[in-house]
Amino acid sequence: MSTILKVPQKTVTIIGGGVAGMSAACALAEAGLSVHLVERRGYLGGRASSYLHPGVNEVIDNCQHVLFGCCTNLVGFYRRIGVDDRIHWTSEMTMIEPGGRRSLLGPSWLPAPLHGLPKLLSAHAFSLADKFALARAFSALMRPVPASSTESLGAWLKRNGQTQGAIERFWRLVIASALNAEIDTIALPYAAKVVRELFMNSAFAGSMGMSTVPLSQLYLGVSPLLERQGGSVLLNTPVEGAEWDEETSQWSLTTQTGSLISDFLVLALPFEATAKMIPHLPPAEGAEVLLSQTENQEHWPICSVHLWFDHEITELEHAVLLDREIHWMYNQSRLQTGRGGHYIELVVSATRAFAALNREEAIRQALEELGEFFPRVREAKLEKVALVKEVLATFGVPPGIDASRPSAVSPWPNCFLAGDWTRTGWPSTMESAARSGHLAAEALCLNLGDPRAILEPDLKPEGLMRIFG
Repeated sequence: MSTILKVPQKTVTIIGGGVAGMSAACALAEAGLSVHLVERRGYLGGRASSYLHPGVNEVIDNCQHVLFGCCTNLVGFYRRIGVDDRIHWTSEMTMIEPGGRRSLLGPSWLPAPLHGLPKLLSAHAFSLADKFALARAFSALMRPVPASSTESLGAWLKRNGQTQGAIERFWRLVIASALNAEIDTIALPYAAKVVRELFMNSAFAGSMGMSTVPLSQLYLGVSPLLERQGGSVLLNTPVEGAEWDEETSQWSLTTQTGSLISDFLVLALPFEATAKMIPHLPPAEGAEVLLSQTENQEHWPICSVHLWFDHEITELEHAVLLDREIHWMYNQSRLQTGRGGHYIELVVSATRAFAALNREEAIRQALEELGEFFPRVREAKLEKVALVKEVLATFGVPPGIDASRPSAVSPWPNCFLAGDWTRTGWPSTMESAARSGHLAAEALCLNLGDPRAILEPDLKPEGLMRIFG
């Protein structure tokens, strides 16, 4: 009679409980590994989380985060933890000029990439010259921009005859804001990817999704999923160092509360936290290269102003605000289920000037500008307000940045890298973070002889874009 040998379950420790770490952890648990997710803070989510703000006694997101239909790996992560039904999807975007005039962008019955053309042509926000300029730019982007291009978005816009209106109201506000950087500091391939994914490939790819619950509530399914495979989530657990044991082929992590032993290690950290961790890891060939890659990264801030009024100032769920410092308006009382009061969140991205303002100046400017778009603000009573400055919100994507984005394979044995800043092909987004987690999980499984596909496939271009995809 043959004997069935039971292979011991492999263990993984993941340092970092942001979207990258969570997506890697859940994918590896689903693959049958025992995963311990270690986070130094008392909550999951990293830069995409929520918390009880003591100044207003309200649970707020550290900043409004959105996803799009093309974010297949983020959607896959949400599906894995059972919260994909808590995303509110919309295919339309309202642009408002100071004074209140509105323009509506969104899809039509036409095939991609023409589906957005009818509403763009009827948009009051753009002059006829602006519309012709945008049409020329979209035509030029029908074919993918080579990833090796070293041209900046700003240089490309000048070369392709973009009008000032098109630059200010589309390229700077919509595209540069989405990438959270100034147009002259954005690599053309990343800007082109955003345009193609959101406006050209298909109507669904550009649809926008927003959480109907505070962000941290989305992650409540992570811990049960890990526990089913013998894993856990360890909060308030800073990691002080890690050692590799050649004899046992295991990692030993030192924390403030004890030690963790595991077969594999995943560093799912932002680039500056990775840089701080490297000196506490064993010497390894390639560690200095990785350290230099982290030093080539640069942060850009995002600010959000949270306002509670005594009555509703707009029926809109969200809007793009033109020609002012505030860029995006989210009506959280309408977007988030069970949210009481009249709660508006404003987001200011791609600017360091607003982030440099003190609290009183920032709030005063935000309120004055909001009143230009929604006159009811002037009649409403402001009940409470919170200002959140995420100084380390995103990393920049200037020309040549790909050389400083490492792969999922690290210089150390049985150790892998994740984080939105690693080589995912995407800019600094939740989708990039989720992709990095899935890429790290794939690389780890391959190390075990399990070549499973974890990375979610991209959406296929539709309509005429199937020819140019």
